Amino acid sequence: MSQMPPPPPPPPLGWCLLAFSLLLGSFCFSLESAALDSSATDSLNVLLIIVDDLRPSLGCYGDNLVRSPNIDQLASHSVLFQNAFAQQAVCAPSRVSFLTGRRPDTTRLYDFNSYWRVHSGNFSTIPQYFKENGYVTMSVGKVFHPGISSNHSDDSPYSWSFPPYHPSSEKYENTKTCRGQDGKLHANLLCPVDVADVPEGTLPDKQSTEEAIRLLEKMKTSASPFFLAVGYHKPHIPFRYPKEFQKLYPLENITLAPDPQVPDGLPPVAYNPWMDIREREDVQALNISVPYGPIPVDFQRKIRQSYFASVSYLDTEVGHLLSALDDLHLTSNTIIAFTSDHGWALGEHGEWAKYSNFDVATRVPLMFYVPGKTAPLPGAGEKLFPYQDPFDSTSELMDSGRHVMDLVELVSLFPTLAGLSGLQVPPRCPIPSFHVELCREGQSLQKHLQLHDFEEDSYFLGNPRESIAYSQYPRPADFPQWNSDKPSLKDIMIMGYSIRTIDYRYTVWVGFNPAEFLANFSDIHAGELYFVDSDPLQDHNVYNDSQHGGLPHSLKP
Repeated sequence: MSQMPPPPPPPPLGWCLLAFSLLLGSFCFSLESAALDSSATDSLNVLLIIVDDLRPSLGCYGDNLVRSPNIDQLASHSVLFQNAFAQQAVCAPSRVSFLTGRRPDTTRLYDFNSYWRVHSGNFSTIPQYFKENGYVTMSVGKVFHPGISSNHSDDSPYSWSFPPYHPSSEKYENTKTCRGQDGKLHANLLCPVDVADVPEGTLPDKQSTEEAIRLLEKMKTSASPFFLAVGYHKPHIPFRYPKEFQKLYPLENITLAPDPQVPDGLPPVAYNPWMDIREREDVQALNISVPYGPIPVDFQRKIRQSYFASVSYLDTEVGHLLSALDDLHLTSNTIIAFTSDHGWALGEHGEWAKYSNFDVATRVPLMFYVPGKTAPLPGAGEKLFPYQDPFDSTSELMDSGRHVMDLVELVSLFPTLAGLSGLQVPPRCPIPSFHVELCREGQSLQKHLQLHDFEEDSYFLGNPRESIAYSQYPRPADFPQWNSDKPSLKDIMIMGYSIRTIDYRYTVWVGFNPAEFLANFSDIHAGELYFVDSDPLQDHNVYNDSQHGGLPHSLKP
């Protein structure tokens, strides 16, 4: 492996999440030039699909409004994880975390402004590991977050066999390309477009699908196995999508979030003021008060409409990609993993966007298709993933496939994909692990995917009471301010560490020293405690009740 500058020394008190666990214990308990390794010639290929800002608003997750027939079809042949969580609900930290298999307190990336190989440690990535094991590794679209956090190169040359592909039309995403009611072009949040009228006559996700299919066609005749990561932009804001998808969601069918008010017991430090939403021209015109809003009800419905329409647009791109995989006869030897970097609030708790520790921001779709394991191998001439038209109202609902109820984390992607592909699963990381290039902080999910009897119960419970998911989010102050959503490292004064179990979500907001990367768990600024059974939407914070009235029996050590 390449030599990098030595990482900074670890925090004096070790890994912050270890301290959090102790606190919780007291609280609850070019393609041809790519390397070819002979041992990899019979390996399964990997197609990793990463979506930006996608919460589990999909038919396969029980959403009866959203039309997502192609993703639902993938789910019907996959194992689907009902309770998968990101480790930080913002793009760059989440992606660096799951692509390295390390938590944010190890990558030391909480913002967008550092490259982990220089700032923290020379950690291997998922594609790098596959590349070093004889795979041709390829990146299309938004896989790593672009910019400093991936060294302005998507971590090339370490992770990829040749330079990553970015759609040429990507540069127009935040420009004035949205035609308003005044007939002029604006940089709006809501941006349904006539694709023929936009610059270059296309959209980034369309270009990414086309490039991914082109690469699959080339790899069809390659002697090397491939690892292809495809990153889709939508439903990330702005909601710039083909306008015909709006027709799937008439405004009269769009409801508000079930809990659109800011909860009375929500600590101010926990609230994200959705500043990036406010920067859009159509939202600025609403003259919404900072930090709590609210957004006018009719505009809330329009935001939700455009988010769902963006999801259906994304679904068609996934459908075209998977149909091409079928046409190239690659579905019998290609693992497909599908996920998102984090969720997105659609008015729940009076919040929009990500930037929090709530389930709506941290919970993500996660599913794995493994040929011959999660579904029978396709027969001669059989297509597992024929394209499904979301506008076809006669299409039947897909079988939901296998569901796992255990709580899992995105840091599990690295060991899971390695194990499913027949590669050696990286060892567990020591604490601290800044000096260790190859290790993993998540557990492999492979035990959930060793399936051969396709007729047994479709819901796999495992032992969800033993599963746990950690997330965290930084804040610059105790009260919402202009940089609360995305504070730079130097401005982080508080870190919210959150634990999610099958029974509850518990979050503690503690003092944080950004110079030492050190959380002070004796300096508690606020806490949150929500019980899943009685408060599934996380609206009734009983943290103070538990402090003053004693712990509920279920949370006693």
